[in-house]
Amino acid sequence: MLNRFRLIQSDEVNLSSFDPEETGGIESKEQIHEEFKDLQERLKELQDKLYAGKTHAVLIIFQGMDCSGKDGVIKKVLSNLNPQGFRAESFKKPTADEAAHDFLWRTHKVMPAKGYMAAFNRSYYEDVLITRVHGLISDEEADRRLDHIRHFEALLLDNNVVIIKIFLHISPEFQLGKIRERLENPEKLWKFDMSDLQERRYWEEYRKAYEVALARSAKKRSPWYVVPANKRWFRDYLVLRIIVEELEALPLQYPTPEIDLAGLFDDRNDRRPEA
Repeated sequence: MLNRFRLIQSDEVNLSSFDPEETGGIESKEQIHEEFKDLQERLKELQDKLYAGKTHAVLIIFQGMDCSGKDGVIKKVLSNLNPQGFRAESFKKPTADEAAHDFLWRTHKVMPAKGYMAAFNRSYYEDVLITRVHGLISDEEADRRLDHIRHFEALLLDNNVVIIKIFLHISPEFQLGKIRERLENPEKLWKFDMSDLQERRYWEEYRKAYEVALARSAKKRSPWYVVPANKRWFRDYLVLRIIVEELEALPLQYPTPEIDLAGLFDDRNDRRPEA
């Protein structure tokens, strides 16, 4: 099932060929209710092995248009993880200090260590998306940055950092509906930002920038997953399934302690030395 959503390598990506309304033939949330719970339990066990073994790190990148649900999917899919081994990072406009360094500097310093998982709400890909759309960098600079990103990800992969890259795919109509919902619902009004409406004017430019970024950075060892996100329940299910299957492909296991368990409880070890 996941193959239809996976981008491994392509000279060209056309996001219009992916339907944001798709549900993979699943008709309702109730249909996958039990499987969803099972996947959550499997993910908890996999995280436990990851943390105990400390042979790999896991980085989950979420990208998508405004209102695609990056915050929501992290909350709904990953909230059951042990917080001692997981954290979420959100990438906003660079601070003055961050802008004074190379564009990957702020990312590298928050990469998960072996045994840990991290979810990025936006990421270093923003530096070839919003910057390109608004003319802050040239196309030539964007190409150079994409080269740096590929090399950076190769470095991470060579050091046993698993990279799971997820693009949450929504339609412009769905986005507009979510913006209106925020304006009309007092409990969601705090989420509204005028920039959401302003950025909608650049929908096509963002789509093209994403298509270039996805095509240039999708590799066999670090593919992109284009996740239909108009149906929130399917989005959550598919993301959870992707993460579980990616982790199950790793040689995760509990380490074997180098101690003599039999001798540890020998009665002789309890005897006090004679005076």
